[in-house]
Amino acid sequence: MAPQRFHEQFGKIQRALPGVPLAMGPDDSAEFIYEKGVVLARDGEEARLVEDTVRGHFAATDGLVADHVRRAGPRTNRSGITRIQVGDPGHGDHRADHAVAGALHALREAEGRTGRRLVSRNHVVHIAVNACPGDEPVPAPLASGANPAVAEAPYDPETAPGVLVIDNGLVHDYRAYPPLARTQGDPQLAETDENGVLHQYVGHGTFIAGLVAAVAPHTAITVRNTLNDAGAILESDFGEALFDAVDDAGWPDIISLSAGTSNGRTDGLLGIDAFMRALREQRTLLVAAAGNNGSANPFWPAAYADLPGFEDSVLSVGALRGDGEAGACFSNHGPWVKAWAPGERLTSALTGFETPVPYVYQHSTYDACRYGFAYSCTCCSPRHTGLLSEDGPTGKPDQVMFEGFAQWSGTSFATPVVAGLIAAHMSAHKETDPRAARRQLLAATTDSAEVRGARVPALRPPTWRPVPVTAPAGSA
Repeated sequence: MAPQRFHEQFGKIQRALPGVPLAMGPDDSAEFIYEKGVVLARDGEEARLVEDTVRGHFAATDGLVADHVRRAGPRTNRSGITRIQVGDPGHGDHRADHAVAGALHALREAEGRTGRRLVSRNHVVHIAVNACPGDEPVPAPLASGANPAVAEAPYDPETAPGVLVIDNGLVHDYRAYPPLARTQGDPQLAETDENGVLHQYVGHGTFIAGLVAAVAPHTAITVRNTLNDAGAILESDFGEALFDAVDDAGWPDIISLSAGTSNGRTDGLLGIDAFMRALREQRTLLVAAAGNNGSANPFWPAAYADLPGFEDSVLSVGALRGDGEAGACFSNHGPWVKAWAPGERLTSALTGFETPVPYVYQHSTYDACRYGFAYSCTCCSPRHTGLLSEDGPTGKPDQVMFEGFAQWSGTSFATPVVAGLIAAHMSAHKETDPRAARRQLLAATTDSAEVRGARVPALRPPTWRPVPVTAPAGSA
């Protein structure tokens, strides 16, 4: 049976958030993950309207209990969001999910009258999805060097652009990779299990920081460990966590964010609305990953780049395949994706520089591209058997050793490449405004690639080396 990546990762995220009953949506389909029995509303009058409307709806609906409608704990904070419990998430059946759907339905008329969104599921925001990067990391020999290779540029702490990476922190031996020697930030928590085996996603933030440092070595990089629980966080907590990240580091020139979620809507995430409005008033540029679902559905917060008022403050990034000539099979796409960069089989720092670290693959590869592409993509190469994909004892998962470098794929990694290119443009042109640098860089870009039949702007670092793209083994 083919691997079920989303379902496998759903289980992993649920185990990482044990006190939060989760569901897949919409209607149990594999598009996004959300908290059972809970909806979100803005604090104050809107939260009271949601509570009253939903309580009245449930009182008139068979099988739903109005008594469940209550605040689900104090959540009043800078994100301006209240969690409202509308069902008992402890039920083993679909009643809690049904309650959430009922709450959303009950508010449609009020939303139509006000022209304003009033209620939302409490989505899980996670490291850019399916619900994982485009593949798992593959060991790369140190002799191969980074790809993109480390550019040559002087470092001046007085003028170095600041890049804030909001991710899962820095591994213990990250400074053993010289380009990261000046990088600051939070530690990666719980790197290995009791047997010394690397946990999934560990090194994600370090790999990203290594890419920024390679493309823009004159940059001041800070990494926050906001996404330590299997790379996941509830939407209700994410807005406050974003505010905390900029409180700790200050509003930087650039935020590199390789996480998000779809939500079946075209108007953003309610839980980060306050942060996004605050961002719009700053000079900071948010560079955000478009996600790895192979879908045209908006992925947030990257898709804010296509909303009125956010065009200048958000840049969404899709991933090009190994040769840089076309979109990677896994990359989300559509007019809301504003820039494209290499994101398949990049090489950067992971861990194991001091002592080799073992890793057991979590997902099996597919026999062919799961998105129907006809090149040897990361869906099927390199071949391996994963722990979560096996239903029985017949398949033994493959184990590898990391000794510093890894090769990894995803819009997660195209994103810091673009963040680095903008930082490099700022330094080269003495531009102090990151949003102006973004406009200048894209306006000067003459390179393009083909994505789903359309030509898109392609940002390829000068030190990046294309990885040959071949037809899969056994194809005609």
